[in-house]
Amino acid sequence: MFKRNLALFLDFYELTMAQSYFRKRNPIVFFELFVRKLPQNWGYLISAGLEDICEYLLNFHFQKEDLDYLRKKGFDQKFLDYLKSLRFSGDLWAIEEGEFVFPNEPILQIKAPLIEGQIFETFFLNTINFQTLIATKASRIVKSAQGRPMVDFGARRAQGIDASLKVARASYIGSAVGTSNVLAGKIYHLPIFGTMAHSFVQVFPDEKSAFKTWLKIWGKDTVLLVDTYDTLKGTKNAIEATREVIGKKELKGVRLDSGDPVFLSKKVREILDKNGFKKTKIFLSSGLDEYKIDEILKKGAKVDAFGVGTSLAVSDGAPALDSCYKLVAIKENGIFQPKMKIAEKEKETLPGAKQVFRYEKDGKFVKDVIGLKKEKLSGKKMLVQIFKKGKLLYKPPSLEKIRKKVSQNLKKLPEKYQKIKNPSSFPVKVSEKLLKVKKEVLKLIKKKS
Repeated sequence: MFKRNLALFLDFYELTMAQSYFRKRNPIVFFELFVRKLPQNWGYLISAGLEDICEYLLNFHFQKEDLDYLRKKGFDQKFLDYLKSLRFSGDLWAIEEGEFVFPNEPILQIKAPLIEGQIFETFFLNTINFQTLIATKASRIVKSAQGRPMVDFGARRAQGIDASLKVARASYIGSAVGTSNVLAGKIYHLPIFGTMAHSFVQVFPDEKSAFKTWLKIWGKDTVLLVDTYDTLKGTKNAIEATREVIGKKELKGVRLDSGDPVFLSKKVREILDKNGFKKTKIFLSSGLDEYKIDEILKKGAKVDAFGVGTSLAVSDGAPALDSCYKLVAIKENGIFQPKMKIAEKEKETLPGAKQVFRYEKDGKFVKDVIGLKKEKLSGKKMLVQIFKKGKLLYKPPSLEKIRKKVSQNLKKLPEKYQKIKNPSSFPVKVSEKLLKVKKEVLKLIKKKS
């Protein structure tokens, strides 16, 4: 996806620090990206965005026009000469896309010269934050729909073109069945969905003639929008038009986009069934999120599938992750020294390069342990090496494989952690060795200060 040059997609302070490092010191360091806490009512996150990270690092370089621009901003020539030949030369580990992540667990971990580790920060955070957010939001919506199909309708409401493409990709990872976004369908090979707008009905003399025209072109395997004027009359018109054009009691679906979804879906189902259209699905859209879907299904709404736009595209209710990218170790005198932040208790970080160990029992996830990178614990190691010395070792799986992994993982995550409201907190422990290192680093920091 990211074949275009994105080297200048960073925050200015990363470059000002980089020039300062260039003049004084550029040791090998470890940085880690993690989320401090989950959004309210969220019990898990689904990691997403790693494929774009791989593309970015493989293609990272500063072009002549980038360096000319930076020269005008006051950066000196020796530093710009350094940037001209700069390519990613370090190591990267990551939790693979489609895996669960929980608070304080490193999702990405980079070992590289300090300048490299620093200037990748913005892209890493932007990419992992957004796609993880959307993949998880989609998963929650599908959960509330009790497994019914959900389509991404968010392109027109997403905050920019690139965001809409990433929404389509990430929501598919999170179990959406596809997207209305045709460009995303082309780029990511996603199923695309769409029917008609109210304007199509309005340009014809009457609703029935609009439906008949549509069916003559697209056949029975389509969905008719029945709420332009009167939803119940629209449903009857859809039935009559199908009989006259198709000649059989066959119509893929009808879509409801306004009104009381519980009352109307029940009435529409009655009309369809009474007329022999028992296989015709009812597709619901307009203003939906996981809470509304959960509510209307509990009230008995007769809905077979959902289209979700705004809430999914902007992750309404949880529009951002409390994530950060922190220095955790620095190589001094040939040895990596753990580093941590302690200024505020809620923002205190765990020192040192780490690994996440996941434990299962009877086919269910039971806990995670955050340990030191070189610890040998019995759980499954979640951080996988992606790059080594700037070379890509990892072959990103297809979106279909990632999506399948999400489905398998959700079966392993106990229901109490998947609840739409007030989920339990998944147990994430810190190993004894890591706690010991933290205690030693705290002692050293206090001694120095």
